[in-house]
Amino acid sequence: MERLQAENLNGTRYLFFTGKGGVGKTTTACAIGTSLADSGSHVLLVSTDPASNLQDVFEQKIEQTATAIASVPGLHAINLDPEEAAKTYRDSVVGPYRGLLPEDAITNMEEQLSGACTTEIAAFDEFSHLLTDKPVAEAYDFVLFDTAPTGHTLRLLQLPLAWSSFLETSDHGASCLGPLSGLEAKKELYQDALHTLTDQAKTSLILVARPDISSLKEAERAGRELQDIGIENQTLIVNGLFQRSTEDATAVQLEQGQQEAIDALPAFFADKKQYYLPLFGFHLTGMDSLRRLWNEEESASPSVSEEERPSLELPSLSSIVEELAPLEKGVFMTMGKGGVGKTTVAASVAMGLVKKGLRVHLTTTDPANHLSYSGLTKDMKEKLKVSSIDPKQVVADYKAKVLADVTGELTEDELAYIKEDLESPCTEEIAVFQAFAEVVEEADNEFVIIDTAPTGHTLLLLLDSAGSYEKEVERSSGSVNKAVTNLLPRLRNPEETFVAVVTLPEATPVLEAERLQEDLKRASIQPHWWIINQSLYGAGTTDPVLQGRSAAEYRWINKVSTELADRAVLIPWKPAETAAASVQKV
Repeated sequence: MERLQAENLNGTRYLFFTGKGGVGKTTTACAIGTSLADSGSHVLLVSTDPASNLQDVFEQKIEQTATAIASVPGLHAINLDPEEAAKTYRDSVVGPYRGLLPEDAITNMEEQLSGACTTEIAAFDEFSHLLTDKPVAEAYDFVLFDTAPTGHTLRLLQLPLAWSSFLETSDHGASCLGPLSGLEAKKELYQDALHTLTDQAKTSLILVARPDISSLKEAERAGRELQDIGIENQTLIVNGLFQRSTEDATAVQLEQGQQEAIDALPAFFADKKQYYLPLFGFHLTGMDSLRRLWNEEESASPSVSEEERPSLELPSLSSIVEELAPLEKGVFMTMGKGGVGKTTVAASVAMGLVKKGLRVHLTTTDPANHLSYSGLTKDMKEKLKVSSIDPKQVVADYKAKVLADVTGELTEDELAYIKEDLESPCTEEIAVFQAFAEVVEEADNEFVIIDTAPTGHTLLLLLDSAGSYEKEVERSSGSVNKAVTNLLPRLRNPEETFVAVVTLPEATPVLEAERLQEDLKRASIQPHWWIINQSLYGAGTTDPVLQGRSAAEYRWINKVSTELADRAVLIPWKPAETAAASVQKV
């Protein structure tokens, strides 16, 4: 596996960077876009991530139209905000009817256009135009898409295929979308976008992963799914490969764990181009850092003295367990960007509560993670229930229940309408939301510990209009589950629900978590804790590269503890296996 150079990726006009949250897609795409532009090319960098952080990397505001990057001639960037695009789309559909139809009818139209389907269609509209726009093709040599974490990426990239087949088999139009006028007129646009995506001469898929087993497996899963829909020109970039220069215990463990992951690289990648980027002793924000990435002599920062590393003490994760235990029941939720360690944190809190004799239901709503725990004692097994909300399974169960409830009551035409609605991508959002609500309802009698999905998915689950979900559930199935009605008020009750924002001590995770906290507060959900996970600052390393990263962490740990969090907890870095084992020890 050779070290990546920007020219390794200049074979196609369109490049899509995908991977599990937290693997470094944004910085990799930004660094490559910067290098290509520095070489004289005209480059457009596009973010389709609801939690975009392009502005953090380039240290300037990025608009929803092409914005020149001041320090990089030839480079422009666009922040496509799906929520804003959905609002614009919704206004364009509803606007012409205002003043002409009764207010109830307008409200109903708005409700039908408030779900995830509208957001996806609106975002994909923008996405498709960029892929098929001739002026864009003429103005730029390269168009790089800094896509969202894998779950969002797959939904985004599968939309042209899903919606093309949906439109082709639909006799009545896309009823799930309400008055989504002009959808049929978009069919040719979507097909053109799909052709561009699957054209190996035009488009490359860049699978970005960290050198750890779970990240590489997730990259394999994403690659297979996208290959199945015809996106076959794929390249793997392993980001953050560490080469130690000392016998420091943390350095030895980190290098050993990464090498084991590389040795176990899935066979899927055998025929794919493979590159790596080293782990640097500095964080990749700002133009100087982005350009240093390509200097093969750059990796470490100078050794850091104790004077440069101020003392900072924060409580451990066990302090959360001690605070929750006397309550005996409630909902504890970990939130944050993908890849920050929400699963391990949630499991650690769950195990700590179980060890105190409390009943706990540990579950995940993240389609990119699967919780499984072995080695539990008999007593623990009796106290702990571990489950996962599998979107595919809950959708199948939801469809079966809806059809079983209505089949004998409806005419053939009415049944056809319901079946058609259930083929919509909206169905997954409804089914998952309902399953999520039913799990939370169990907190009447126990602790429910929920490892939520990455930020964008969490916002879809929690911050999308609860009313629109209720209306959609009622319209599709004829009834609203009591748990659905109760969910959002319970989440807003600080005496019932305890939210912990999980982050890493780095610029992008902290800034994205700050935006998440702002969104939660707008929904009247106040985080109880911030958990700073996998901190080299707390590990006491002496390796120069790791010391450089440790010193850089202080700024972000201090920002969290003094500006953002009511209470902050620090978890030192541990190898993945050690971190998993420590679940048992909280």
